[in-house]
Amino acid sequence: MEDVKIRRILPTDNAAMANIIRRTFEEFGILRPGTVYHDASTDHLFELFEATPASGYFVAEQQGKLIGGAGVFPTDGLPAGTCELVKMYLLPSARGSGLGRHMINQCMELARELGYGQMYLETMPEFSKAVSIYTKLGFTGLAGPMGNSGHSGCDIWMLRQL
Repeated sequence: MEDVKIRRILPTDNAAMANIIRRTFEEFGILRPGTVYHDASTDHLFELFEATPASGYFVAEQQGKLIGGAGVFPTDGLPAGTCELVKMYLLPSARGSGLGRHMINQCMELARELGYGQMYLETMPEFSKAVSIYTKLGFTGLAGPMGNSGHSGCDIWMLRQL
């Protein structure tokens, strides 16, 4: 996408990213418990990533407006050398442009820089287009969850070697 800037999250981005995440869940009708929709950290992403070593969160900005974000996080209970791709959400207007793939690649690059050897993710069937992109980028399905994300509402789990 032209004129899109990808940068690290700032404190002033918290409300806009929380809005993007929650509107996405509403758009797809996924308001069940056990998802990031109900996660208190969704409102404080800058603070969460700032306080967590070996993590990072990127936002995509177009003409001064946030259009999406994605991050890398050392989720509790994951095997050594494994991080999680977290809070990967884009506005509807930004989907289908290649931005999601670019942001995932940016997160994988950061994960490698941070010393991770594999990346895990959790998602839901409602996000089938995202699942398709994850598969094209080399993520493979798992039979069950890894780690302790606290997101019991997810029922698709995937892993990729970095």
